[in-house]
Amino acid sequence: MGFLTKVQVIERANNTRQYYFICPAPLAQSLELEKGEEIDWVVEDRHTLVLRRVRKTESKIRSGKHGK
Repeated sequence: MGFLTKVQVIERANNTRQYYFICPAPLAQSLELEKGEEIDWVVEDRHTLVLRRVRKTESKIRSGKHGK
């Protein structure tokens, strides 16, 4: 099962562009993505873009759960 999305582009006044890829809500839910979670985009070839979770260290996970 796939999820289609369109690439969005914002063109800035200083001639720079910013590209956005929207993750559909059903896909985000199935991946159990959380707000503020860090992800890493890896280009395997010009047709394959891989999304990877950035693994948190054990100390960061513990401190987040206890509010420290």
